[in-house]
Amino acid sequence: MLGIDLRAARYTWTAAVVLLLIGLVYLISGTLLVFTTALLLAYLLYPLMDLIDRHIPSKTRTPALALTYLLLVGLLAAFIVFVGIKVTEQATSLAKSAPAFLDEIQKPPPPGPGSQVIALVQDQIRKHYSEIASVVPKVTLGVLSASRNLIYLVIIPILSFFILRDGRDIRDSFLSMFDGERKVASAILADVHTLLLQYMRALLFLCCNTFIVFSIVFSAMQMPYALLLASVAFPLEFIPLVGPLAAAVIILVVTAISGYSHVIWLFAFLAVYRLIQDYLVSPKLMSRGVELHPLLVIFGVFAGGEAGGVAGVFLSIPTLALIRMLYHRLGKTRAARRVPGAA
Repeated sequence: MLGIDLRAARYTWTAAVVLLLIGLVYLISGTLLVFTTALLLAYLLYPLMDLIDRHIPSKTRTPALALTYLLLVGLLAAFIVFVGIKVTEQATSLAKSAPAFLDEIQKPPPPGPGSQVIALVQDQIRKHYSEIASVVPKVTLGVLSASRNLIYLVIIPILSFFILRDGRDIRDSFLSMFDGERKVASAILADVHTLLLQYMRALLFLCCNTFIVFSIVFSAMQMPYALLLASVAFPLEFIPLVGPLAAAVIILVVTAISGYSHVIWLFAFLAVYRLIQDYLVSPKLMSRGVELHPLLVIFGVFAGGEAGGVAGVFLSIPTLALIRMLYHRLGKTRAARRVPGAA
């Protein structure tokens, strides 16, 4: 009557709601990041908790959760005792030797198989020495300013505890909002659950595999600071694409400036290991729902970095995998509804 197209008005209202939700997500991105990290930690602990829960007769998951967290604390304590002390010693030694390394950079490398690589690294460090020196105070201030976020080291495990304990109730409450589409929503949640479980399990295995292999090979190659460099590579493996590249650069730079004479063999090992890890081990661990085309991975990493920094890079791969899974699931649902009598 008033000349208003109801379909256009509905589309306009939908677009406005979507834009409002995007703005809201941007405003509370920090809080969402904390809860997302807690959710991923919960999925990391879920297989162990589920295994314990099957063997403990109890009406609630609390005993299994308590035992899971006790085992986690025990593993961390054992790691600190057997590995952390040695890593701390090597880090202290590296910090004390830093002035001598800077003086060593000014000297030509000794002749040998890796002399050209060492000379190239030293030349780049000499060219950008002033930039590196100016970055160090900024990094120090950044670390100090980030120390206020250490409270999240306590909050995130607590949130993960509640997610693991009340996960079924949260799922049922969410599904209760979909009366007519409960089966579809339940199937989507099941797919998301399986995808995140497989992704976090595979990611943890890849990180542990990197730490173990690097520790053994670096020690066998008699590299300086072998355990320290392997420990640096372990957390960087969690960050897709960028993390392993940063770890390789750190390892090559530290070994080159510390006078290691087999840098060329180290470079060859890192290249071969990356090929095996990315194209043989990782595809075997990741399901078809998690696998993404390399171009899509690169796009996601750069887009995530622009949107959320390191956190955006870390979350880019599971986010793209979830979008891909939802697209295929909804497509199958629409196709099934077009067929008469399809479930």
